[in-house]
Amino acid sequence: MTKAARSRLGIQAECAAWCRIAKIPKPPGNLHSAAGGGPLRPALIRPLGALGMAGVGLLWPFIAVLALLSALEDLADQLLSSKDRAKARAERREAEEQRQAIAAHALDQLFDGDWTAAAGQFLLRWYGHSSHPKRFLVLTENRIVLAAPPKRVSIRQTERMVVVAEIPASEAQVEDPLIGIHPSDRLRVRFTDGSWLTVITEEERSEIHMHLMRLPRLGSGEGSIDTSLSAHIIDGEGDPNQPRVSSSGP
Repeated sequence: MTKAARSRLGIQAECAAWCRIAKIPKPPGNLHSAAGGGPLRPALIRPLGALGMAGVGLLWPFIAVLALLSALEDLADQLLSSKDRAKARAERREAEEQRQAIAAHALDQLFDGDWTAAAGQFLLRWYGHSSHPKRFLVLTENRIVLAAPPKRVSIRQTERMVVVAEIPASEAQVEDPLIGIHPSDRLRVRFTDGSWLTVITEEERSEIHMHLMRLPRLGSGEGSIDTSLSAHIIDGEGDPNQPRVSSSGP
């Protein structure tokens, strides 16, 4: 991932990962308008992607049969092996413990709920930066960078990405509240005003998770503000007391 950040964005990255956010709830109309009234959803899939999805739909019955056969084979193996049964029970227990840990740290929530705070204001502008559903989250020594294709694409997202928001150090940090507890695909961006938002990485233990594990004070959500990567969102307009976000075009 760091190689992609260097080759495609010209950024010397410490770590990077593709991520997404959960569905943005409907904000108060006046705050949405004040933030520019930008989109709150990614763009609809382009025709090429729609054709691809249609192709998958046509093949789905065959895929389902193969999946069923594979599941039956796994079931037979489990019935024949007490070791496999014990392993399956352990995996189910671990998955449930992980789910409970995610909920306990509010990582199953998109943000803290305050639309007037820094995280809420950033979410109001999220899809205004790019209509693509995913973001390439990059951490450098002194800033956080979000990159994406300017518009939604179905293929070659890495080749088409550009910087859409740049976050210098001072106003927020990226943290993994579950570091040392459970592996997960969740990360939190916490702002210095106390607000926060959750991103979901493509991998359960992304490159960013692994980076934070090597620097445990960065990964902890409690008592680590002074040593964590920070982010100040730059924007050319709006209330100077609100986060300011700079967006890049294609």
